[in-house]
Amino acid sequence: MALTRRQLLKYSGLGFLGAVVFAGCRIPEQEFIAESPVMIPEDLVRGDDAYYATLARPSTGVESVLVRVMQGRAKKIEGNPDYPMSRGKHSAQAEATLQELYHPDRIATPLRRVGERGSGEFESVSWSEALDELARRLEDHRGVPDAVAIVTEPLRGALGTIVDRFAENYGARRYSFEAVDQTVVRTVFNRIYGQERLPTFDIQNAHYVLSFGADFLSHWHAPLHYNWHYGEFRGETGGRGKLVQIEPRFSLTAANADKWVYINPGTEGILALAIAKAILDSGEGVEDAALAAFINNNAQDAATVADLTGVKADVIETLAHDFAANQPGVAIGGGLAAAQTNGLFNMTAVYALNALVGNVGKKGGVTFNPPAPVPNVVSSASANSLTDFQRLADDIRHGAVTAVLVHGVDPAHGTPGSMQFGRALRENAEFVASFSNFMDETTLQADLVLPDMASLESWGSDVPDPGPGYEAVALQQPVVMPFVEGRAFGDVLLALVEELGGSMTRQMPWDTMEAANRSLAQEIWIKNRGSVRSFDSFEEFWVAILQRGGWWDTNATGGAPQAPDVSQDPGSAFPSFTGAAGDYPFHLLPFPSHSMGDGSDAHLPWLQATPDPITTAVWSTWVEVNPRDAESMDVREGDVVNVESPQGSIEAQVYVNPATAPGTVSVPMGQGHSSFGRYAEGGDRNLMAVLDAVSAETTGAFAWGATRVRLAKTGRRERVRKFEGMVVAQTLPHRPVYVISTGNGNGGAH
Repeated sequence: MALTRRQLLKYSGLGFLGAVVFAGCRIPEQEFIAESPVMIPEDLVRGDDAYYATLARPSTGVESVLVRVMQGRAKKIEGNPDYPMSRGKHSAQAEATLQELYHPDRIATPLRRVGERGSGEFESVSWSEALDELARRLEDHRGVPDAVAIVTEPLRGALGTIVDRFAENYGARRYSFEAVDQTVVRTVFNRIYGQERLPTFDIQNAHYVLSFGADFLSHWHAPLHYNWHYGEFRGETGGRGKLVQIEPRFSLTAANADKWVYINPGTEGILALAIAKAILDSGEGVEDAALAAFINNNAQDAATVADLTGVKADVIETLAHDFAANQPGVAIGGGLAAAQTNGLFNMTAVYALNALVGNVGKKGGVTFNPPAPVPNVVSSASANSLTDFQRLADDIRHGAVTAVLVHGVDPAHGTPGSMQFGRALRENAEFVASFSNFMDETTLQADLVLPDMASLESWGSDVPDPGPGYEAVALQQPVVMPFVEGRAFGDVLLALVEELGGSMTRQMPWDTMEAANRSLAQEIWIKNRGSVRSFDSFEEFWVAILQRGGWWDTNATGGAPQAPDVSQDPGSAFPSFTGAAGDYPFHLLPFPSHSMGDGSDAHLPWLQATPDPITTAVWSTWVEVNPRDAESMDVREGDVVNVESPQGSIEAQVYVNPATAPGTVSVPMGQGHSSFGRYAEGGDRNLMAVLDAVSAETTGAFAWGATRVRLAKTGRRERVRKFEGMVVAQTLPHRPVYVISTGNGNGGAH
């Protein structure tokens, strides 16, 4: 529903200035107030509370939320019911951002290193001193091209634009870091469909979902968006959709699927092409000569691939028939299927399935997203590959990069241990500046720490990637006054522009982050279309979109897709693994923690205490082992073992899981911080120490599923902290839930 000036004035008369109606075209059942802070919250000292629309930025992705504020204190977070990516839903991770605001280990003032680098010895300095030193250091390094690297999380919206322009005008290298990135999926959609941005999978309108490794109900892609999509998919309207999950680990999405199909790690592309060939041979696919040639040249029939994949031939034939017959449907791929050395082949095969059944650009299939409605605003935030960061670490060691500025990421913890990224910073960088709220492993190596403000204290914006299938911009406004002496990263960069002068002022016309976001909004206001329109003055429009949490236009879609291009070589069909099978008998199946992701949220105790949905374990690192393997090794639940690879080892508690396939073990990411606050630190259990720094073919992406390991008993035992208590996981008698493959072609799920 578009909000007009007349409606705004009408709703404002209901009570406080700025009260608006959300939830599409109906009044919500529960009354709430969403205000723009014309007066700062501390001025609103009265007995009632107010709700402010803003953004939370957890590791699961940016979320539009409503924050309940009472007398200047943020009390509760709810989902924004009007924002198209969330529709009133929010994640536990967004809820926990309240703890970031009030965290006892939050860095309160700028810090200057006084001891040895990495010792943790700092002194407090004023912001004036910190900015002067940062400007002086950058001026010293300015004469050498590419000597300075700026490393951040993937950034979109106004901040992404500011950082990109700062790096370009200064002459710095620009890197975006994700421990578990989407490089392979992005590459495939760029190759096949010419798309720079991630697509949206229209699960809510699909009749059939075929997912290869994409744990979209937990921590993959845009989990909040796909969780409410899944709710609609399972709803009664239009019939209950069917979900088939194909992956080697029993994930949350597999647990919710109608059928979980076990597959040998790294063979997802071989299976996808066998399904495609069965569809093509049946005559049920779309006529496309180039696509048919690609399938025929690369695919093998179901009987041939059964032994390779561990999926029975009749199961493959059934999947092919059901997928083709139950359209609209969508094939999704990612997670462990993409995290192999042959990830590009796997994803090319999976996403070619959508073109084969003609569900690209259609309701219930794959839809594409347009760029931001405003030119020159960053709308696609892809991360650099593992290969890029290996080169960066080498350049730091060899003196080609002398200064590193880091914001919002912790590559010292989140890169494979064999890369020694933290050591390169500690021993070789001339200058390191961190813009972190917490003393994480990377910040510990910094010479200067300039603490950022929390998302609830600062201005910002976001262009969702993936988006809802049409133009959308989310806005972030401060809902409380800062609790520490922090400054927003964007504001610091804009202040440096004035300090450094010269070419730095080019294309940087804003003084503050607020001004940059107002400028973005002003360009949208001029268009006079979309969800908020028909305002005579920009100030009225500005208040309205802050109240709403952003702006979107359902008519500005991604447009018609191009014909699929499968002409480029997808690389090898077969995966390779580090570690000889004789010495390292288990395929390691890592997975991001359901609550803490790759460890970016490990400092928040609410998330440490959020139980894993499969094991119910909390506050720990465990290794999921098949009962037969556990029996052969004489281990039981709670035994502490070393998980060893050729690269390193960590300790983990055994969790005997009947849904774990023989010959595989699963370990969550996220724990094992040596420095990140009192709730994250403790234990040598960072899984990155085990994973080999092997990259995928062509893309250079981190193949975090390509490591083999062995388990060695330590002789110690600890009770697994889990909500199940002492109950041991087991299958129900006379109710077979799954059939685990042993690699002989007899696998599948029933």
